[in-house]
Amino acid sequence: MHRNISRRSVLAGATAASAELLFSRTLFAAATETAAQPESLNVTLTAMNPLTLRIGIAPATDEPVATELGVAASEWPAPMESPGRVHAHDVPWGRFTVRVRENPLRVAVLEGEKLRQEIRFDAGSTDVHFNLDGPIFGLGEGAHVFDRRGTRDTVANGQGTPDLRTFGARVEIPWVFSPSGWGIFIGQPQGNFEFTQTEGVFHGVEATSTRNVFLMLGDSPAGVLHQYAHLMGMPHLPPRWTLGYLQSHRTLASAEEVLEVPRTFREKKLPCDGLIYLGTGFCPSGWNTGHGSFTFNEKAFPHPPAFFKQVHDEHFNVILHVVPPGDFHGRISDTGAAAEVPGDAASYWAKHAALADVDGWWPDEGDLLSVYSRFDRNRMYFEGSRQAHPDRRPFALHRNGYAGLQRFGWLWSGDTFSTWATLKAQIMVGINAGLSGIPYWGTDIGGFVPTQELTPELYLRWFQWSAFCPLFRGHGRAWKLRLPWGWNMGDAGPKEVNGDWVAAWPPEADLHRKDVETICRTYLNLRYQLLPYNYSSLVRTHETGVPLMRSLSIDWPGDAKAVLTEDEYLWGESFLVAPVHEKDATAREVYLPAGEWWDYWSGTQVAGGRSVAREVDLATMPLYVRAGAIVPVGPVRQFTGEVVDEPVTLRIYPGADGRFDWYDDDGVSYRHEAGEFLRIECLWNDTGRRLTLNTDPAGKWSLPKAVKVEVAGEAPSKLVPLRHGATTVNL
Repeated sequence: MHRNISRRSVLAGATAASAELLFSRTLFAAATETAAQPESLNVTLTAMNPLTLRIGIAPATDEPVATELGVAASEWPAPMESPGRVHAHDVPWGRFTVRVRENPLRVAVLEGEKLRQEIRFDAGSTDVHFNLDGPIFGLGEGAHVFDRRGTRDTVANGQGTPDLRTFGARVEIPWVFSPSGWGIFIGQPQGNFEFTQTEGVFHGVEATSTRNVFLMLGDSPAGVLHQYAHLMGMPHLPPRWTLGYLQSHRTLASAEEVLEVPRTFREKKLPCDGLIYLGTGFCPSGWNTGHGSFTFNEKAFPHPPAFFKQVHDEHFNVILHVVPPGDFHGRISDTGAAAEVPGDAASYWAKHAALADVDGWWPDEGDLLSVYSRFDRNRMYFEGSRQAHPDRRPFALHRNGYAGLQRFGWLWSGDTFSTWATLKAQIMVGINAGLSGIPYWGTDIGGFVPTQELTPELYLRWFQWSAFCPLFRGHGRAWKLRLPWGWNMGDAGPKEVNGDWVAAWPPEADLHRKDVETICRTYLNLRYQLLPYNYSSLVRTHETGVPLMRSLSIDWPGDAKAVLTEDEYLWGESFLVAPVHEKDATAREVYLPAGEWWDYWSGTQVAGGRSVAREVDLATMPLYVRAGAIVPVGPVRQFTGEVVDEPVTLRIYPGADGRFDWYDDDGVSYRHEAGEFLRIECLWNDTGRRLTLNTDPAGKWSLPKAVKVEVAGEAPSKLVPLRHGATTVNL
């Protein structure tokens, strides 16, 4: 019931011969305390591709496990016949050698004389041991420290931990990643990890001695993440509007209030693409008439069809909050025929499909579902949406998931608290989520549960940072303070919080802050101006698995300080983002890895390989751009699909050679899979001061008539006509 999507090739473009069984031998493990005789084990090694090795361990009497939960591939080569006991083997695997030894059973991979990794298996248990050669990351969302060495982690799920307020919800993924060039996925969704400085151990808790371990190697950290994405499935390509700002609502006083919010966004020229409505059961008056119900609340939505038409005409997308039924299990079938699948997932989806005007879903709760049902639920919202709207890319924002979630939806970090410590921790959590294969991630701006620390300053610092997160969403209790203009209404609205401090919170002066809206507008406008860059970067994530929130370890694995930096990151390939996470900050220390950098706000050039103290005021979050970057910048839009006459500007940051793939399509459908897209390779030669634009001949999307080109810190832009083929611009 939890088998995986069939995929003929794990490695895109690979031939059938690229996934060959290396060998299958019957080995004998040491006797256990409960076994009078040694247990006979089948050890199967499969080269999934030149850089991914599957190690399968199973009792000789068991059928081999063909697939693993979360793994996208389901077609495995048949074992080669090779009977007889074998004490040792050195097996060639491309440029590697796989060395198998017994007593204890261990599988080592060498590249020449260099040991890349050794995996050891305990007899009579499900323990898996592996080497550590430096910092180690991964394990999914909600890990409490960045570098996992020296820690023990019970791979739990949900919001039940005492650290929810700071680190958010936990999403378990048995995946560890090393910037030195390897990653390991354990094919058991339940267990715990223990790390020393030199060894990692996975203790499985499922009642089986079958163990499947996937070892991924790479010449770079990005290469390892690329292999992991091949194995688990590449991140889906979301609709472009999901890169816009999304505004969440809670207690709704009336139908007029429901319509007032989108109207105010447009009147105030504050860009926004999505309206999210919480369900009744979490607040007195949500979108529906009961916890889990699919019936609209007549007080807030007296005429749902008219409401949808009005907000759609104003170019807003509508996302509705839902929770699973208590006995949720199963999923819709590969063919879409609900009757073929046991359980209630298929019939449950039918309730969603009846609301055809809904543009996206917010599946909440589900913490107590089994890992298999959580995975099925992630998949249901993607496949069900595609069934209902085959020409429309789905959107679902989940609180729970597992490995493979990136194929189906987004993740947010749960019901965090509004504190400065939470803001700082969430930066690390987001970076590590990307290293765990979850690129589409975000938080509730300001934290979900208000505390006395929720002030205009904390809200603004969180808002600035979220403008450089994949998910850019305002949400939380005291929801009107999550509106960009909410701190200037003279009234906090419904607070939904308890405590003696609430009566005096927020102070009257904090409810008359015009500057908050002004600063929010700056970052909203910037987010929408960067849409050509952001969407191109999103497509790169879709094609490679490398996240948008990019740990510095991905690009500077040899820089020990960069590898361990947990409060700044690259946004795409070019922007270094350093969120301000300290109260009353007047400066932010920023580590700039080696190379030349440009201060985005001042336009000055800064040498890297050192830390710098960047002065900040309330309106400033430090942003730096790598020398050699080519950044496509568009005009300000009020929604991502707004048609504007002004051409895109290619802004070049000189100081190094550079390359960027500028991508565009309709942003909504799957017609890009039939070639309806635009891809322009942008190449900057710094010495010759020459920009070359090469149009992908496979693309069938209309070519812009012209593009502006400008060099950071220099003269005004130049308007350049575009043509198919190569266009060269001398600057």
